[in-house]
Amino acid sequence: MRSWSVGLFTALLSLAGPDAATASGVAVPEAGAETAPPTIPVEAFTAPAGLADAELSATGAAFAYVRVEDGRAILKVHSSDDLRALSAVDLGSADDVNWFRWAGDDTLLVSVMLEQENNRYHARFSRLMAFDVPRQTLRYVGLKQGIVGDDVIHVDRAGRYFLLSVRRDQTASPEVWRVSLDQGEGAEPERVQEKTRGVDRWWADNAGVVRLGMRFSEYGSARIWYRSGPGEPFRKITRVSAGSDAWSYWREPSFRAGSDLGYVMASGDGGRRVLREIDYRTGELGRVVYEHAEWDLDRAVYDASGRLLGVVYTDDEPRTHWFDGELRALQQRLQQVLPGSNVRMIDLAGTDRMLVRQSGPADPGGLYVFTPGEGRLDLVGNIRPQIDIRHLAPSSAHSFTARDGTEIRAYLTLPRGSGRERLPLIVMPHGGPFGVRDALVYSDWVQLLANRGYAVLQPNFRGSSGRGEAFEALGAGQIGGAMQDDLDDAMDWAVEAGFADPARVCLVGASYGGYAALWGAIRNPERYRCAASYSGVTDWEDMLRHDRRFLHRSTYSQWRERVRGEEDFDEDAISPARQARRLSRPVFLAQGRHDKVVPLRQFTLMVDAAKDAGVALETLVLDDTHHLEDPENEAEFLSALLDFLHRHNPAD
Repeated sequence: MRSWSVGLFTALLSLAGPDAATASGVAVPEAGAETAPPTIPVEAFTAPAGLADAELSATGAAFAYVRVEDGRAILKVHSSDDLRALSAVDLGSADDVNWFRWAGDDTLLVSVMLEQENNRYHARFSRLMAFDVPRQTLRYVGLKQGIVGDDVIHVDRAGRYFLLSVRRDQTASPEVWRVSLDQGEGAEPERVQEKTRGVDRWWADNAGVVRLGMRFSEYGSARIWYRSGPGEPFRKITRVSAGSDAWSYWREPSFRAGSDLGYVMASGDGGRRVLREIDYRTGELGRVVYEHAEWDLDRAVYDASGRLLGVVYTDDEPRTHWFDGELRALQQRLQQVLPGSNVRMIDLAGTDRMLVRQSGPADPGGLYVFTPGEGRLDLVGNIRPQIDIRHLAPSSAHSFTARDGTEIRAYLTLPRGSGRERLPLIVMPHGGPFGVRDALVYSDWVQLLANRGYAVLQPNFRGSSGRGEAFEALGAGQIGGAMQDDLDDAMDWAVEAGFADPARVCLVGASYGGYAALWGAIRNPERYRCAASYSGVTDWEDMLRHDRRFLHRSTYSQWRERVRGEEDFDEDAISPARQARRLSRPVFLAQGRHDKVVPLRQFTLMVDAAKDAGVALETLVLDDTHHLEDPENEAEFLSALLDFLHRHNPAD
């Protein structure tokens, strides 16, 4: 927590210059400080934050967020002027709430999951609710339809209506209906777009005009229909193949009323994602608007009218390049007021009011309401209020050269009070593995392990995103091979640099990172004392069969090709469940019972294989999903992980 208080608090800060107060009001000591920090409870790292997903109303008069309390999702609304609570409503089980979105200043749309069960079937389906803030009433809105009932393609900024894409059943093509949020008489839904040429999905512009339709084929291509404005017929523009560069940007159109010009993230000459113009009338790309010399762009930022404001990219940490001069100046002023941290304007109501998130690798951060015209930066609250940031560990970015000459970027977090040399090390590979990366940002798991005395190393092994297509392509066919070499080389770098004790290194990861942890302990037992995996893949052949049932044909083909590469690929040779007899190191294997990404079968295959091989495993199955959504379950897993590490790779 910060030095002022826990919970809601208003800090009126002058934006005059760099001498303004810092976010925390305390100096953060450097790594290796002599005084060891107190033990921070596991639960402090898992308590639901809520504030991280806050959203401003249309004019910025209010903001809302969802906080989970005793497993219930509570939607809370506060005034942006003085932070006072305006209303709150219980939305039901936190597991059943998908998202919320403002419609004007007085109404919030909420997507929830409902269940229907009889003696023939059990189904979960999404539906929309509307919360009236002044009246504090919650009611269902939308139409009767199939499983998906929350496909909102436009919300009126004034809160009068929204556009809902509707399928009467799973096989039907969607229509678009205008649903009024006026609770008066005569507010009946109105169909504004009929089924058209088998279109599977619709998009609308910022004025609520349906402008683009897309039809997906079973072979992985998509046909695009477009019109410039209301009253015009839709014309077939182009056809794109799944996995192509065009596939990615056509699925995220960015047109605005009265214009055919838009912007897309596309591959540039260097293989990195750049921002380019597109003419939606022809489907042709235009000039490059912005590119970074080293890093992929993540996304573009637009205002409510669809005007381009900036782009977000991540080098070692997320950054925004603002095209808008006023926003660029405001960003600079915020950095002066909150020095030494990453400051992001996460939601804007013009330049009059915005939500600001401040954080850092050693700081979970806080949420602020920024009112530039009044020079006010009001602290709403801390993301992790139970954590004193003075006790968290600093992180730093490093580069090393892998055995084949490839440059790898990694992030190292050193525990406080343990010095800087020959530390017990946790190598923590990220999930994915493709299209995912680590960055120099706050991580609950990293900080928990550092608080217990471990150095933590997060390598962006080949195949990770952020550095362009060529670097990602290096990972094709290298699961269990060169990707794993990068992790071993990361360990060697940490040892040679003096940070890590080579006799005290363990692997910890989740999803693909869980697989890499398991495989490292089997492949190189001479390197690692132990391994811990949450929802890690254990049998690649079985995993690919599972994926084939759930992924679109073309998407599956691309995923399989990335896993297998162009050369002969032996899934059994790099599958922990198939190589369990080679396991000689302690392993902690945990899994979510309701995981649909890496199913429970992957866990049982490994457990059964280990049993047949006479190898002992420490196991834990939680009533949770792939992402450990329940804080109590996450706390149970992390407590078990710490106990496992303490016994097999003690930090003291």
